[in-house]
Amino acid sequence: MTAATTPTAPGKTALITGITGQDGSYLTELLLAKGYTVHGIVRHASSLIANTSRLESVYQDPHDSERRLFLHKGDLTDAGMMVNLVRDVRPDEIYNLAAQSHVRVSFDLPEYTANVTALGAIRLLEAVRASGIDTRIYQASTSEMFGTAAPPQDESTPFHPRSPYGVAKVYAHWATVNYRESYGMFAVNGISFNHESPRRGETFVTRKITRAVARIAAGLEQKVFLGNMDAVRDWGYAPEYVEAMWLMLQHDEPVDYVLATGRPATVSDFAEAAFGHAGLDWRDHVEHDARYERPAEVPELIGDPAKIEREIGWKARVHWDELARIMVDADRKAL
Repeated sequence: MTAATTPTAPGKTALITGITGQDGSYLTELLLAKGYTVHGIVRHASSLIANTSRLESVYQDPHDSERRLFLHKGDLTDAGMMVNLVRDVRPDEIYNLAAQSHVRVSFDLPEYTANVTALGAIRLLEAVRASGIDTRIYQASTSEMFGTAAPPQDESTPFHPRSPYGVAKVYAHWATVNYRESYGMFAVNGISFNHESPRRGETFVTRKITRAVARIAAGLEQKVFLGNMDAVRDWGYAPEYVEAMWLMLQHDEPVDYVLATGRPATVSDFAEAAFGHAGLDWRDHVEHDARYERPAEVPELIGDPAKIEREIGWKARVHWDELARIMVDADRKAL
């Protein structure tokens, strides 16, 4: 058994914001396998059935007295709800994964992005401080905070965000550092570079590509329209990244880490691998559409994970080319 699958924490309780997202669902599976009781926040404006589809593999009957997964309707924009929930659940660990996380959308919804992504983190940190509970907090930071900083980017690289989303995440990142230094909280930032999976949202470029491959291979469509094909990203596999999140909260000291593979690829590289896995030439099916480009582009995000590899022992095993194959296979099977 690996550290990711061995039950090691019976009796522990975790609270996950963003539990219905890609990372939240994989983290829920990981923690339940380790013996945790897991509480998650589901936005009250969403259809509970539709919004929890990623949690189907760990669904537990609400009437089962032995169940360890509990969902609470709420929102990071509601400070009172956060205080009450933290006080009532009294979690040993909190993972703040909730955000308006689509970079292109953040240009259209900058105020909403700031309210959820930036101020939401403050509301959560303040809820912990006000409740007085002893808990460990993971804040999901992002490589988008680096923006135009020269790669490879590590924990000492200055931030230069190029989107409202990146700006909001910088606020949340430094708020976490501030509460750690001001109140002695065990609060850490995981600066995650792009990480994908078959559960990635359909509007994100990797999933948009792999879904298109599945549909084109099935004869259901002929073209997919994408933005900047030359953007360089460091793509990893989401199930591995949630393991890093958990390991960070098991560490003796609260330390911020970059989570990355260190192996870059362009969007066109990813498209070539994805289409090629289905026996197709991406150049026959990909068209450029300027509507999908950002007002301020981020040319290269390439992480340096040396610190977390050295101090915690976490290392990405799945890289972008294998990731493309995993996602194509899943989308073709689903179709």
